[in-house]
Amino acid sequence: MWYSTVGCIVMVILSLLAVPLAAEAQQPGKVYRTGILAGSAQEVRERRGNEALQQGLRELGYVEGKNVILEYRYTEGNVALFPELAAELVRSQVDVIVAVAYPAVLAAKHATTTIPIVMVGMAFDPVELGLVESLARPGGNITGFTNLASELAGKRLELFKETVPTLVRVAVLYDPANPGNLLHATAVQTAGRALGLTVQLWEVRGADDFERVFAALRQERPNGLYVPGGPLLRTNEKRIVDFAVKSGIPSVHDSREAVEAGGLLSYAHDMVEQFQRLASYVDKILKGTRPADLPVERAMKFELVLNLKTAQHLGLTMPPEVLFQADKVIK
Repeated sequence: MWYSTVGCIVMVILSLLAVPLAAEAQQPGKVYRTGILAGSAQEVRERRGNEALQQGLRELGYVEGKNVILEYRYTEGNVALFPELAAELVRSQVDVIVAVAYPAVLAAKHATTTIPIVMVGMAFDPVELGLVESLARPGGNITGFTNLASELAGKRLELFKETVPTLVRVAVLYDPANPGNLLHATAVQTAGRALGLTVQLWEVRGADDFERVFAALRQERPNGLYVPGGPLLRTNEKRIVDFAVKSGIPSVHDSREAVEAGGLLSYAHDMVEQFQRLASYVDKILKGTRPADLPVERAMKFELVLNLKTAQHLGLTMPPEVLFQADKVIK
Protein backbone atom coordinates (compact mmCIF):
# COMPACT_ATOMS: atom_id res chain seq x y z
CA MET A 1 0.00 0.00 0.00
CA TRP A 2 2.69 2.43 0.94
CA TYR A 3 4.51 1.63 -2.35
CA SER A 4 1.62 3.03 -4.35
CA THR A 5 1.44 6.11 -2.11
CA VAL A 6 5.14 6.82 -2.57
CA GLY A 7 4.77 6.27 -6.31
CA CYS A 8 1.97 8.82 -6.50
CA ILE A 9 4.01 11.37 -4.57
CA VAL A 10 7.00 10.86 -6.89
CA MET A 11 4.77 11.28 -9.94
CA VAL A 12 3.34 14.54 -8.56
CA ILE A 13 6.82 15.91 -7.80
CA LEU A 14 8.09 15.00 -11.26
CA SER A 15 5.08 16.62 -12.92
CA LEU A 16 5.65 19.81 -10.95
CA LEU A 17 9.32 19.89 -11.90
CA ALA A 18 8.39 19.50 -15.56
CA VAL A 19 6.15 22.60 -15.62
CA PRO A 20 8.89 25.23 -15.98
CA LEU A 21 10.59 23.13 -18.64
CA ALA A 22 7.40 22.97 -20.66
CA ALA A 23 6.86 26.70 -20.26
CA GLU A 24 10.31 27.40 -21.70
CA ALA A 25 9.90 25.07 -24.66
CA GLN A 26 8.29 26.07 -27.94
CA GLN A 27 4.60 25.30 -28.03
CA PRO A 28 4.08 22.19 -30.18
CA GLY A 29 2.40 23.05 -33.47
CA LYS A 30 2.70 26.78 -32.85
CA VAL A 31 3.72 28.90 -35.83
CA TYR A 32 5.38 32.11 -34.66
CA ARG A 33 5.17 35.26 -36.74
CA THR A 34 8.08 37.70 -36.75
CA GLY A 35 7.65 41.08 -38.43
CA ILE A 36 10.72 42.78 -39.92
CA LEU A 37 10.47 46.54 -40.45
CA ALA A 38 13.30 48.14 -42.44
CA GLY A 39 14.15 50.92 -44.85
CA SER A 40 14.87 48.79 -47.90
CA ALA A 41 15.12 45.18 -48.98
CA GLN A 42 18.47 46.04 -50.55
CA GLU A 43 19.86 47.29 -47.25
CA VAL A 44 18.96 44.13 -45.34
CA ARG A 45 19.85 41.77 -48.19
CA GLU A 46 23.21 43.33 -49.09
CA ARG A 47 24.26 43.40 -45.47
CA ARG A 48 23.31 39.71 -45.34
CA GLY A 49 20.90 40.42 -42.51
CA ASN A 50 18.15 38.06 -43.66
CA GLU A 51 20.60 35.22 -44.23
CA ALA A 52 22.21 35.69 -40.81
CA LEU A 53 18.85 35.91 -39.02
CA GLN A 54 17.44 32.86 -40.79
CA GLN A 55 20.58 30.84 -40.07
CA GLY A 56 20.50 31.88 -36.42
CA LEU A 57 16.85 30.88 -36.14
CA ARG A 58 17.49 27.52 -37.83
CA GLU A 59 20.22 26.76 -35.30
CA LEU A 60 17.65 27.40 -32.57
CA GLY A 61 15.11 25.03 -34.12
CA TYR A 62 13.02 27.42 -36.23
CA VAL A 63 12.26 26.57 -39.84
CA GLU A 64 10.74 29.33 -41.96
CA GLY A 65 7.31 28.31 -43.22
CA LYS A 66 7.07 25.47 -40.69
CA ASN A 67 7.18 26.92 -37.18
CA VAL A 68 8.10 30.52 -37.94
CA ILE A 69 6.93 33.02 -40.56
CA LEU A 70 8.95 36.14 -41.35
CA GLU A 71 6.81 39.06 -42.51
CA TYR A 72 8.80 41.84 -44.22
CA ARG A 73 7.80 45.49 -44.53
CA TYR A 74 10.12 47.88 -46.41
CA THR A 75 9.73 51.60 -47.07
CA GLU A 76 12.11 51.44 -50.07
CA GLY A 77 13.64 54.82 -49.29
CA ASN A 78 10.52 56.66 -48.09
CA VAL A 79 10.76 57.11 -44.31
CA ALA A 80 7.23 58.57 -44.25
CA LEU A 81 5.91 55.03 -44.78
CA PHE A 82 7.31 53.66 -41.51
CA PRO A 83 4.25 54.47 -39.32
CA GLU A 84 1.85 52.88 -41.81
CA LEU A 85 3.94 49.72 -42.21
CA ALA A 86 4.45 49.41 -38.44
CA ALA A 87 0.67 49.64 -37.98
CA GLU A 88 0.25 46.89 -40.61
CA LEU A 89 2.47 44.54 -38.62
CA VAL A 90 0.54 45.30 -35.44
CA ARG A 91 -2.78 44.58 -37.18
CA SER A 92 -1.40 41.28 -38.48
CA GLN A 93 -0.74 40.32 -34.84
CA VAL A 94 2.90 39.32 -35.18
CA ASP A 95 4.53 37.87 -32.07
CA VAL A 96 7.59 40.15 -32.26
CA ILE A 97 8.77 43.06 -34.41
CA VAL A 98 12.39 43.36 -35.56
CA ALA A 99 12.99 47.07 -36.24
CA VAL A 100 16.06 47.90 -38.34
CA ALA A 101 17.52 51.36 -37.51
CA TYR A 102 16.10 54.30 -35.59
CA PRO A 103 13.17 55.40 -37.85
CA ALA A 104 11.82 51.84 -37.79
CA VAL A 105 12.23 51.56 -34.01
CA LEU A 106 10.47 54.89 -33.48
CA ALA A 107 7.56 53.91 -35.73
CA ALA A 108 7.20 50.53 -34.03
CA LYS A 109 7.26 52.17 -30.60
CA HIS A 110 4.42 54.50 -31.59
CA ALA A 111 2.45 51.62 -33.11
CA THR A 112 2.41 49.29 -30.08
CA THR A 113 3.16 49.16 -26.38
CA THR A 114 2.47 45.43 -26.05
CA ILE A 115 4.13 43.57 -28.95
CA PRO A 116 7.84 43.01 -28.20
CA ILE A 117 10.22 45.07 -30.35
CA VAL A 118 13.84 44.06 -30.98
CA MET A 119 15.96 46.85 -32.45
CA VAL A 120 19.00 46.19 -34.63
CA GLY A 121 21.25 48.53 -36.61
CA MET A 122 20.36 51.22 -34.06
CA ALA A 123 23.07 53.88 -34.27
CA PHE A 124 22.10 56.00 -31.28
CA ASP A 125 21.73 55.81 -27.52
CA PRO A 126 18.20 54.48 -26.90
CA VAL A 127 18.25 55.81 -23.34
CA GLU A 128 18.86 59.40 -24.48
CA LEU A 129 16.12 59.01 -27.08
CA GLY A 130 13.63 57.77 -24.50
CA LEU A 131 13.19 54.35 -26.11
CA VAL A 132 14.29 52.40 -23.02
CA GLU A 133 14.80 53.23 -19.35
CA SER A 134 18.35 51.88 -19.24
CA LEU A 135 20.56 49.52 -21.19
CA ALA A 136 20.67 46.99 -18.35
CA ARG A 137 16.93 47.06 -17.66
CA PRO A 138 15.07 48.45 -20.68
CA GLY A 139 11.57 48.36 -19.20
CA GLY A 140 8.65 48.49 -21.61
CA ASN A 141 8.49 46.43 -24.78
CA ILE A 142 11.78 47.38 -26.51
CA THR A 143 15.21 45.76 -26.34
CA GLY A 144 17.93 44.77 -28.80
CA PHE A 145 21.25 46.18 -29.99
CA THR A 146 22.78 49.62 -30.30
CA ASN A 147 25.97 51.51 -30.98
CA LEU A 148 26.75 55.16 -30.37
CA ALA A 149 26.82 57.27 -33.54
CA SER A 150 28.81 60.03 -31.84
CA GLU A 151 31.66 57.62 -31.16
CA LEU A 152 31.41 56.05 -34.63
CA ALA A 153 31.29 59.44 -36.36
CA GLY A 154 34.45 60.51 -34.56
CA LYS A 155 36.34 57.31 -35.40
CA ARG A 156 35.10 57.43 -38.99
CA LEU A 157 36.31 61.00 -39.44
CA GLU A 158 39.66 60.22 -37.80
CA LEU A 159 40.25 57.40 -40.28
CA PHE A 160 39.06 59.62 -43.12
CA LYS A 161 41.52 62.34 -42.14
CA GLU A 162 44.37 59.84 -41.83
CA THR A 163 43.59 58.49 -45.27
CA VAL A 164 43.12 61.91 -46.90
CA PRO A 165 45.81 64.21 -45.40
CA THR A 166 44.45 67.25 -47.29
CA LEU A 167 41.00 66.85 -45.73
CA VAL A 168 39.68 70.20 -44.52
CA ARG A 169 36.09 70.59 -45.74
CA VAL A 170 33.65 67.69 -45.47
CA ALA A 171 30.20 67.66 -47.09
CA VAL A 172 27.59 65.51 -45.35
CA LEU A 173 24.55 64.24 -47.24
CA TYR A 174 21.46 63.70 -45.11
CA ASP A 175 17.72 63.22 -45.40
CA PRO A 176 15.96 65.80 -43.15
CA ALA A 177 12.84 63.61 -43.02
CA ASN A 178 14.87 60.85 -41.37
CA PRO A 179 15.32 61.51 -37.61
CA GLY A 180 18.29 59.15 -37.61
CA ASN A 181 20.03 61.19 -40.31
CA LEU A 182 19.44 64.39 -38.34
CA LEU A 183 21.08 62.91 -35.25
CA HIS A 184 23.92 61.50 -37.32
CA ALA A 185 24.59 64.83 -39.05
CA THR A 186 24.80 66.57 -35.68
CA ALA A 187 27.25 63.93 -34.43
CA VAL A 188 29.45 64.46 -37.51
CA GLN A 189 29.47 68.22 -36.95
CA THR A 190 30.55 67.77 -33.33
CA ALA A 191 33.26 65.25 -34.24
CA GLY A 192 34.42 67.45 -37.12
CA ARG A 193 34.95 70.47 -34.87
CA ALA A 194 37.10 68.38 -32.54
CA LEU A 195 39.28 67.39 -35.51
CA GLY A 196 39.54 70.90 -36.91
CA LEU A 197 37.38 70.11 -39.93
CA THR A 198 34.73 72.30 -41.54
CA VAL A 199 31.54 70.28 -41.91
CA GLN A 200 28.76 71.42 -44.22
CA LEU A 201 25.36 69.67 -44.30
CA TRP A 202 23.54 69.07 -47.58
CA GLU A 203 19.86 68.15 -47.54
CA VAL A 204 18.57 65.50 -49.93
CA ARG A 205 14.80 65.20 -49.68
CA GLY A 206 14.13 62.69 -52.44
CA ALA A 207 15.57 60.78 -55.39
CA ASP A 208 15.01 63.80 -57.67
CA ASP A 209 17.05 66.02 -55.34
CA PHE A 210 20.42 64.36 -55.87
CA GLU A 211 21.34 66.01 -59.17
CA ARG A 212 20.75 69.46 -57.69
CA VAL A 213 23.00 68.66 -54.73
CA PHE A 214 25.64 67.04 -56.95
CA ALA A 215 25.75 70.15 -59.14
CA ALA A 216 26.26 72.35 -56.07
CA LEU A 217 29.00 70.08 -54.73
CA ARG A 218 30.85 70.27 -58.05
CA GLN A 219 30.95 74.02 -57.54
CA GLU A 220 31.89 73.86 -53.85
CA ARG A 221 34.58 71.18 -54.32
CA PRO A 222 34.74 69.79 -50.76
CA ASN A 223 37.77 67.66 -49.81
CA GLY A 224 35.56 64.80 -48.72
CA LEU A 225 32.02 63.42 -48.77
CA TYR A 226 30.47 61.80 -45.70
CA VAL A 227 27.50 59.52 -46.37
CA PRO A 228 25.51 58.18 -43.39
CA GLY A 229 22.97 55.40 -43.79
CA GLY A 230 19.21 55.61 -43.98
CA PRO A 231 16.66 54.35 -46.52
CA LEU A 232 16.97 57.22 -49.03
CA LEU A 233 20.76 57.32 -49.07
CA ARG A 234 21.06 53.53 -49.07
CA THR A 235 18.67 53.16 -51.98
CA ASN A 236 20.73 55.69 -53.97
CA GLU A 237 24.11 54.46 -52.69
CA LYS A 238 25.55 53.45 -56.10
CA ARG A 239 24.48 56.78 -57.55
CA ILE A 240 26.27 58.67 -54.77
CA VAL A 241 29.43 56.60 -55.08
CA ASP A 242 29.56 57.06 -58.85
CA PHE A 243 29.23 60.83 -58.43
CA ALA A 244 32.04 60.95 -55.86
CA VAL A 245 34.44 58.87 -57.96
CA LYS A 246 33.75 60.79 -61.18
CA SER A 247 34.09 64.11 -59.34
CA GLY A 248 37.36 63.10 -57.68
CA ILE A 249 35.92 63.47 -54.17
CA PRO A 250 36.99 60.90 -51.53
CA SER A 251 33.99 59.44 -49.71
CA VAL A 252 33.45 57.73 -46.36
CA HIS A 253 30.44 55.51 -45.64
CA ASP A 254 28.71 53.50 -42.95
CA SER A 255 28.54 50.27 -44.96
CA ARG A 256 31.11 48.08 -46.66
CA GLU A 257 28.72 47.61 -49.61
CA ALA A 258 29.27 51.27 -50.54
CA VAL A 259 33.02 50.70 -50.59
CA GLU A 260 32.61 47.56 -52.67
CA ALA A 261 30.64 49.78 -55.10
CA GLY A 262 33.55 52.26 -55.31
CA GLY A 263 33.54 54.37 -52.16
CA LEU A 264 36.92 55.04 -50.55
CA LEU A 265 36.38 53.67 -47.05
CA SER A 266 33.83 52.64 -44.47
CA TYR A 267 33.90 52.02 -40.75
CA ALA A 268 30.82 50.45 -39.22
CA HIS A 269 29.48 47.78 -36.95
CA ASP A 270 29.18 44.32 -38.46
CA MET A 271 25.49 43.89 -39.33
CA VAL A 272 25.88 40.15 -39.89
CA GLU A 273 27.13 39.73 -36.34
CA GLN A 274 24.21 41.75 -34.99
CA PHE A 275 21.61 39.80 -36.97
CA GLN A 276 23.11 36.52 -35.77
CA ARG A 277 22.82 37.68 -32.17
CA LEU A 278 19.35 38.99 -32.94
CA ALA A 279 18.08 35.43 -33.47
CA SER A 280 18.74 34.55 -29.83
CA TYR A 281 16.73 37.56 -28.65
CA VAL A 282 13.80 36.63 -30.90
CA ASP A 283 13.98 33.07 -29.57
CA LYS A 284 13.96 34.16 -25.93
CA ILE A 285 10.99 36.46 -26.49
CA LEU A 286 9.02 33.78 -28.34
CA LYS A 287 9.66 31.48 -25.36
CA GLY A 288 8.20 34.02 -22.97
CA THR A 289 11.04 36.30 -21.81
CA ARG A 290 9.91 39.90 -21.51
CA PRO A 291 11.84 42.55 -23.48
CA ALA A 292 12.01 44.54 -20.24
CA ASP A 293 14.23 41.80 -18.79
CA LEU A 294 16.61 41.51 -21.77
CA PRO A 295 19.45 44.06 -21.58
CA VAL A 296 20.21 46.21 -24.60
CA GLU A 297 23.60 45.13 -25.93
CA ARG A 298 26.11 47.38 -27.65
CA ALA A 299 27.73 46.43 -30.94
CA MET A 300 30.76 44.24 -30.34
CA LYS A 301 32.35 43.96 -33.79
CA PHE A 302 33.34 46.79 -36.13
CA GLU A 303 35.07 46.63 -39.49
CA LEU A 304 37.17 48.98 -41.58
CA VAL A 305 36.93 48.45 -45.34
CA LEU A 306 39.22 50.21 -47.85
CA ASN A 307 39.11 50.44 -51.63
CA LEU A 308 42.66 50.66 -53.03
CA LYS A 309 41.41 50.92 -56.60
CA THR A 310 39.44 54.05 -55.71
CA ALA A 311 42.39 55.46 -53.76
CA GLN A 312 44.60 55.02 -56.83
CA HIS A 313 41.99 56.70 -59.03
CA LEU A 314 41.91 59.65 -56.62
CA GLY A 315 45.72 59.85 -56.51
CA LEU A 316 45.86 58.83 -52.85
CA THR A 317 48.47 56.63 -51.20
CA MET A 318 46.90 54.59 -48.43
CA PRO A 319 48.89 55.14 -45.19
CA PRO A 320 50.40 51.91 -43.79
CA GLU A 321 48.86 52.57 -40.36
CA VAL A 322 45.38 52.69 -41.93
CA LEU A 323 46.02 49.59 -44.05
CA PHE A 324 47.16 47.74 -40.94
CA GLN A 325 43.79 48.37 -39.27
CA ALA A 326 41.71 47.26 -42.27
CA ASP A 327 39.46 44.22 -42.01
CA LYS A 328 38.98 44.11 -45.78
CA VAL A 329 40.92 45.69 -48.63
CA ILE A 330 39.43 45.88 -52.12
CA LYS A 331 42.11 45.89 -54.81
